Amino acid sequence: MSFIKSNNPTFNKEISFSLPKWMPFGRLSVKDQAVFAKRLSFLIKAGVPILDGIRMLNKQTKSGSKKRILEQVLSDVSQGQLLSASFAKSQKVFGEFGISMIKVGEEGGILDENLSYLAEELRKSHRLRKKIKGALAYPAFVTFATIGITGFITAFIFPKILPIFANFGAELPVTTKALIIISTFLLHYGLALLAGLFVLSIFLYGVYLKAGPFRMTVDRGVLSLPIFGKMIKDYQMASFCRTFGLLLKSQLDVVKATQITAHTLSNHVYQREIKALSVNITKGKNIAEYISQNPYLFPEMVLQTLSVGESTGHLSDSLLYLSDYYENEVEETTRNLSSTLEPALMVVMGVVVGFVALAVITPIYQITQNIHP
Repeated sequence: MSFIKSNNPTFNKEISFSLPKWMPFGRLSVKDQAVFAKRLSFLIKAGVPILDGIRMLNKQTKSGSKKRILEQVLSDVSQGQLLSASFAKSQKVFGEFGISMIKVGEEGGILDENLSYLAEELRKSHRLRKKIKGALAYPAFVTFATIGITGFITAFIFPKILPIFANFGAELPVTTKALIIISTFLLHYGLALLAGLFVLSIFLYGVYLKAGPFRMTVDRGVLSLPIFGKMIKDYQMASFCRTFGLLLKSQLDVVKATQITAHTLSNHVYQREIKALSVNITKGKNIAEYISQNPYLFPEMVLQTLSVGESTGHLSDSLLYLSDYYENEVEETTRNLSSTLEPALMVVMGVVVGFVALAVITPIYQITQNIHP
C-alpha cells in the first residue's frame, strides 16, 4: 500500500507539526488500541486513504492524550513515514507485536487485513485479562475483608475489654493471651508495620523488574501455585499460540515471529523458552522437537498439534486452533474459580474468626461463671 504526500505547501504546513520534546508520546490502553486498529482497518477497506483515515479518527477523539498520539502519527505519515515507523518511535502505543503486524501489512499491501487481525487479538487479550481480574476480585475481597475486620477487632475493640479481665483477676486462656500480644503489637507498631510492608513491596517490585534471577524465581513459583498456576499456564499458551499464529499468517519469518512473540508474553519463564526456541530454529530444529523437551510448560496436546501443523504446512492454523482451545480453558477456569476457592476461603475465615471469638468469649464466660448474687 502506498502513501501519497501532497505537493501543496499550504496543506503540508497545516498538518506538519510535532509534539514538544519534553512532552511524552503517550500510551493507549489495550482497549483503545483495539478500537483504533479496527476503525482504521474499516476505513482503509472502504477505500479511504490512510492519511484521511487517521485525520478522521483524530477529529473523533476527545481525550487529550489520545489526540496527541494521533496528531503525532498524522504528522509523521503526512511527511512520508510509514505508519509502523511512526508507532515504532514509542512502543508504548502498540508494542512490538502490533508494530510488526502493521509493518508486514504495509509491505504486503494487506494493511487493512492485518489491522483487523491485530484488533481481534487485542480484543481477545483484553477480554481474557478482564475475566481473570474479575475472577480474582471475589477471593481478594473476601481475604482483605477478613483481615480488615479481624484487625479492627483486635486493635480497637479487644483493648476496651481487657480492663474487665484485669479487674476480675481471672486466669486468661492461651488464646486470649496470644490475642493480647497481637493486639498490643498492633497498637504500638501497627502503622510502622503497614509502612514497612508498603516499602518492602515497592522494594521487591523494583528487584523483580531489575534482577533477572529473582524475576525468574518468582515467575516459576507462580506457575507452581495450585489452581492459579494452571490458569496462568493456559493464559500464556493462549497468548503464545495466537500471537505466533497471527505473525506466521501474516507471512512473517518464523525466527522473527518467535522473537516478537517472546516479548509479548508476561511470564518470564515462557519468555526465556520462546527466545531459546528462536535460537534452536536457526539451528534447524523443528518447533515440536524443541518444546517436547519441556513438558512442564508445553502440554502434550500442544506438542502433537504443532507436530501435525509443521508436517502438513498448516502451522499457523494449528496455532490459532490451540489459542482458541486455551482461551476457552482460561474462561472455564475463571468461571469456576469462585466455587473452587470458596471452601478454602470459608475454612480460613472460620479459623481466623473462630480464634478471635474464642479468645474474647472464653474469658467472659469464665468470669460470668464466678459471679454470684
